[in-house]
Amino acid sequence: MTATLRNTLLSFRDLLATGGPFILIAIALLAIAYWLLDPMPPKRVVLATGPDQGAYAEFGKRYAQELKQYGISVELRSTQGAAENLRLLADPKSGVDIAFAQGGAGEKRKSEDPDDPLVSLGSLFQEPVWLFYRKDSAQRLLGTDTLPSLKKLEGWRFNIGARGSGAPNLMLRMIEANDLDRSALTLLRLEQTPAVMALLDGQIDALVFASAPESHMVQMLLQTPDIRLFSFAHADAYARRFPFLSPVILPRGLVDLARDIPPQDVKLVAPTASLVTHASTHPALIQLFVQTAAKVHGSAGWFQHKGEFPNEVNSERPLAKEAQRYYRSGPPWLQRYVPFWLANLFDRTWLVVLPLIAVLIPLSRTVPPLYQFRVRSRIFRWYGQLRDVEEAMGTRPAAELLDELQGIEQRVERVTVPLSYADELYALRTHIQMVGNRLRAAGQPSQTVA
Repeated sequence: MTATLRNTLLSFRDLLATGGPFILIAIALLAIAYWLLDPMPPKRVVLATGPDQGAYAEFGKRYAQELKQYGISVELRSTQGAAENLRLLADPKSGVDIAFAQGGAGEKRKSEDPDDPLVSLGSLFQEPVWLFYRKDSAQRLLGTDTLPSLKKLEGWRFNIGARGSGAPNLMLRMIEANDLDRSALTLLRLEQTPAVMALLDGQIDALVFASAPESHMVQMLLQTPDIRLFSFAHADAYARRFPFLSPVILPRGLVDLARDIPPQDVKLVAPTASLVTHASTHPALIQLFVQTAAKVHGSAGWFQHKGEFPNEVNSERPLAKEAQRYYRSGPPWLQRYVPFWLANLFDRTWLVVLPLIAVLIPLSRTVPPLYQFRVRSRIFRWYGQLRDVEEAMGTRPAAELLDELQGIEQRVERVTVPLSYADELYALRTHIQMVGNRLRAAGQPSQTVA
C-alpha cells in the first residue's frame, strides 16, 4: 500500500469515525419516515371486473397490461357485474381492492356521503342501457315491429340481468318510474351469455344490460337480423329523474355504414362507469390507476370525444384526494423526467424529508470542528507530558529526564495523522528536540534523543 493511499484511508477513517453517528441518525430518521409514510404502492392488486366477454372484462385486461410495466400485478376477478363488485368491496374478506362500478347499480344512497368507506377514481366512460328485443315478439304482442315505450312491456318475457350485475337495479327503477306492474311481465335473471342465447332462440322476448359498446355481446346483437334495439323516446326525462343517467345518441350508420346499421338515430340513456376503491387504498396506487384510466378511456369513442374521459363529473361517491389532484394538475411533474418509482418516492416523502434535512444541516456543521479536534488531540496530548519534562529540569536527574523524553519521541513517531495536519506533528517533534537541546545546554550528560 502506497503512502498516499494509506494517508487517504486514514483521513477517510477519521472522517467516518467523526461523522458516523450523524450519518446513522440521519439514516435512522429517514428509515422511520419511510416506514411511516409507506411511499411505495403494493405490488399486487385485485380488480373486480364483470362477466366474461363483457366490457369490464376487456378493460380489465388493458389495465393489467398497462400496470405491469410499473411492477404492479393486477389479478382480475370475474363477477356478475357492478352490484356484486360493490358488495365485494364492502366485504373486507373478499380480497378485492378496486372495482368497476356503474351509476345506479347499488342501493340508493346520498351523493358525497362522508361516511361512505368507498371512494371514486372518477368517471371512465358511459354505459348505454341496451334493451334488445325480438322483432317477432313485438309483432305478436303489440301488432307492430317496434316497442314504443317501457310501459308496453306488459306480458313480455324480459331478462333484466343476473343478480350482482348493474342492470337489474337500474331497470327496476325505470320500470317503477313508468308505473309498470312488475307482476304483469315475466322478469328473468339469466346471466349475460345464456340470456343472449335465449333471446336468439326465442325463449325470451327481450333482454337488457348496461355496457360500453366494446362489449362483444353488444356488437353481435347490433348486427343480428330481427333483433331490434329499443330507442328511449323519453331519454331526456329519464336523465332528469335519475341524476346518474345521461341521454346519448347512437347515430345512424355508426355500427356499419355499408349496411346502414342502425337505420336511424337511436336515443339511449347511459349511466357512467367509474372505478371505486377503499378510502384507505394507497395513494400511489390510485395515482397509477387514474393515469392508466386516461390511457385506456381517453380516446374518442361512440359516445365520447377524445380527452373527455376520465373526469370527475357524475361521480356518485366522494372523489379520492389523489384523483382530485390528478384531474386538477395532471401527473406529478417530476414523473415527466424520472421513472415513476423515483418520482413517487420524492412526492410521498418530501414533506418529511425536507424538515429532516433542515435539522440535519445545522447539526452537520459540527462535524468539521469535531474532526479537527479528533485529529489534533492525537498531537496535543503529548504536549502535557513534554511540559512535565521541561518543568522537572533542575529538580530531577538529567539522564532520567532525557530517557523519559526519548520514550515520548519514540511513541510520537508512531502517531499517524492526515497530511493536512502533518505540520502540527512535525512541530511537536521539533519541540521535543528543543527541550532535549535545553537539557543538554544546561550541562547535563550528552545524550542523543532518537
